[in-house]
Amino acid sequence: MHRGGLRPVDAGGLLVALHLPEADADIVAALDHLAGGLGETGFVTVPSGDGEEAGQPQEKAQQHQPHGWPSRLGQPVEEGSGAHWWRRLARSASRCHEARARRRCAGPHGIRHGIPGPQADLRAPRTPRETLNTTAHKPPPGLPTRKAARDLLDATLEQRRPLEEALEGLPKRLDPRDRAAAHRIAAMVLRRLGSIDEVLSPFLRKEPPPPARHALRIGVAELLMLDTPPHAAVATAVALAPKAFGGLVNAVLRKVAAEGLAVLEGLDAPRLDTPQWLWSAWHAAYGPAVRAIAEAHCGPAPLDLTPAPGATPPEGAEVLPTGSWRLPAGTRVTDLPGFAEGGFWVQDAAAALPAILLKPQPGERIADLCAAPGGKTAQLAAAGAQVTAVERDAHRVARLRENLARLHLEVEVVQADAAAWTPPEPFDAILLDAPCTATGTIRRHPDVAHAKRARDVQAAAEAQSRLLAAAARMLKPGGRIVFATCSLQPEEGEAHIARAASLGLEHQPFAAADLPGLPEAITPGGWLRTRPDLWPERGGMDGFFAARFRRAA
Repeated sequence: MHRGGLRPVDAGGLLVALHLPEADADIVAALDHLAGGLGETGFVTVPSGDGEEAGQPQEKAQQHQPHGWPSRLGQPVEEGSGAHWWRRLARSASRCHEARARRRCAGPHGIRHGIPGPQADLRAPRTPRETLNTTAHKPPPGLPTRKAARDLLDATLEQRRPLEEALEGLPKRLDPRDRAAAHRIAAMVLRRLGSIDEVLSPFLRKEPPPPARHALRIGVAELLMLDTPPHAAVATAVALAPKAFGGLVNAVLRKVAAEGLAVLEGLDAPRLDTPQWLWSAWHAAYGPAVRAIAEAHCGPAPLDLTPAPGATPPEGAEVLPTGSWRLPAGTRVTDLPGFAEGGFWVQDAAAALPAILLKPQPGERIADLCAAPGGKTAQLAAAGAQVTAVERDAHRVARLRENLARLHLEVEVVQADAAAWTPPEPFDAILLDAPCTATGTIRRHPDVAHAKRARDVQAAAEAQSRLLAAAARMLKPGGRIVFATCSLQPEEGEAHIARAASLGLEHQPFAAADLPGLPEAITPGGWLRTRPDLWPERGGMDGFFAARFRRAA
């Protein structure tokens, strides 16, 4: 086929050049044929688009005679008539080419690419092929959710930011349902990270960079753990990955869809999904129970609520022996009746126990140190105590005030570092839920397992000792302190009992009768120790430590 360009044609002794595009090849063939009947040499000197040399004989041109042209074109032309036919064909070809050029090059404002054209409404209609190409790259449904999940994984695994903080940093325009779905996907990846990477291992020669790795992890979680349809899981993961890795992600996830479940079922998931340093520490502290603890982290935690006095539990809630309400994982707390009215607040069943063990009395002056987000503060205030809530971080103070306002509770809120703050007068009792590594909350906050390191435990324990010493100075003689942490590490719990005497505090053991709903959580030594594997038939609970001390008179 002839290509576009200037084509010299010897037509009846008149050498002319036409600018013809590829689409006019049939006209060129016809002109070539006609020129052969008129010229002296019998061929047209134009390069051929199919690689043939210039100067092909006239017989070659005859093979391309287009259907529908006058039969006269294929016959010798009488002398004197060549110019007539040449002019007619030349004018026709020129008009055809000009019209096509206008349709291709015209824009809404006239001239484009140097060729004048009509207005936009005169442009040629889009062909089916053009329409197909436009829609071929339409993003798959659900891609914004997966992008948000990838951003959460990047924040937690690469930047080591808390998952909840990263969730707050997602774009405000993201639909709440997409936000919740992204959180669910990211939490599953974090919860089962060891198993997911082990499933991927047979299908990867080397580890891809983080953006592609996170796309693969999301794809595996959706294929094997979240029951996403395979075509949707693969399509969104491919769209999520960097373009250079799209083929890799597609190939690997198709393999996972076919073979991954068998690989997953053969893994020791509790062991793989628990970082080595945590497994070793828990094995040293709890022996064989380490496996039950790790197994409790494999699934999402239920929603626990602490009720305000006189509140009625919502439909479907289980009332636990300790008084908390429990609802299935994934329940939207803001949709529950009574939320806006302050009928309850979110608080794990184990997190509610330290305030119960402090036994607040109406009218007592009680300090809640490191108080945000305010669940324990609310418990103390709801019991009738005069509560001073101390919190250092301004953002957490704002959240504390917001929660207390919804619950309609009167509390004095102080923004200060509890380790350096001096109250105007000592307190009757103090609740100190000290900052810690939070390893007891992994089932609710799976990012903790990957954000913390063994060295963080000692640093947290030292900060807790300073806070406990400050709390002892704020207490009246004979006053009591309940010290608590949401850590499973003994250095952040039991080890403080031995150091309390040096602070002028004496340990006052709990009795099983102090916690009738959960007597098994009171150890023989008289302190509280909950673990995620307690109440397995009810869905477990967070890991907590609490001990009670009294200041010497």
